[in-house]
Amino acid sequence: MGRLIHFEIHVSEMERAKSFYGEVFGWTFQDWSDYAGMPYFGAVTGSEEEPGINGALMQRQGAEPEENQPANGYISTMVVADYDATESKILANGGKVAKAKHALPGMAWQGYYKDTEGNIFGIHQTDENAK
Repeated sequence: MGRLIHFEIHVSEMERAKSFYGEVFGWTFQDWSDYAGMPYFGAVTGSEEEPGINGALMQRQGAEPEENQPANGYISTMVVADYDATESKILANGGKVAKAKHALPGMAWQGYYKDTEGNIFGIHQTDENAK
């Protein structure tokens, strides 16, 4: 079985992306640029006791995603405690709505956003009463 253990988000402006993910999700970063041979910051997304994985922000090696293009890679979704508060942070820190909040009936609230680098990601708040 191939278990997902790491993710990389490609970014054009590293400091802007670190600020976005740090402010919105509380992630912290470790500079692994010397090891990677390019701007590369390990992303700590939570404590080791919580389910989930850590990843990294890496310097984009090609063109930025074009406006309205379909996703051409993986879309990561972060679980959040308060959907509306998280959406407010996303928008206040330069993110944009890609697909508005919607119910996954009996399961959760889900929505998709663009980060400051044009990448799409999702947020998910568990709620058995979602309709």
